[in-house]
Amino acid sequence: MNKYLERLYNGLIKENPTLVLMLGMCPTLAVSTRASNGIGMGLSTLAVLVLSNLVISLLRKLIPDQVRLPAYIVIVASLVTVTELLIEAYLPAVYEALGIYIPLIVVNCIILGRAEAYANKNTPLLSIMDGIGMGLGFTVALTLAGAVREILGSGTCFGLQILPKTVEPMGIFVQPPGAFLVIALFIIIMNAIGIKTRQRQLVESACDGCCANCASKCDAPKEAAK
Repeated sequence: MNKYLERLYNGLIKENPTLVLMLGMCPTLAVSTRASNGIGMGLSTLAVLVLSNLVISLLRKLIPDQVRLPAYIVIVASLVTVTELLIEAYLPAVYEALGIYIPLIVVNCIILGRAEAYANKNTPLLSIMDGIGMGLGFTVALTLAGAVREILGSGTCFGLQILPKTVEPMGIFVQPPGAFLVIALFIIIMNAIGIKTRQRQLVESACDGCCANCASKCDAPKEAAK
């Protein structure tokens, strides 16, 4: 597979940040009460991901290791501020719905994780494709979760009546417990078709995630030794 297309496939399916790596769960659980909210948060995060990956990749040889993470946070915070102001100006309804979760994109572990794990080590174009893939994966996960929760909890989807009005909506699905139920359902489906979560991969390989106390020979200790 072309390495650029592989970055898209990686973010959408193989390493979906929400459904496989289990990252960014706070906004996933909080804003996915409606499909429109999921799209808004997902696209906002995608824009910040792409731009932060690009800037960090361009500056990767100029940023000293000692201040790498603070530099990443400054870059991401600047981009999030611009994104927030644009959404407030041109999409006030989305801004009202997402609220505090827009500025919290600054500390979203998906963005900082991709900056450290990928953009810091790869070319700008590959980093852009990685940001697009991860951002699309996050957007798809939030939108699907929001659509399921909205249909089951309110009987509507994108404002359209889906369930007959005679069917009583299950209000639990627009509450926090409903988010856990829907995400768990998605993970069950992905595991059933062979797309394993990071946690399941660790369990099946008898790994507890603690590389410091691990005696087995895997990629993590080799990288640490370098």
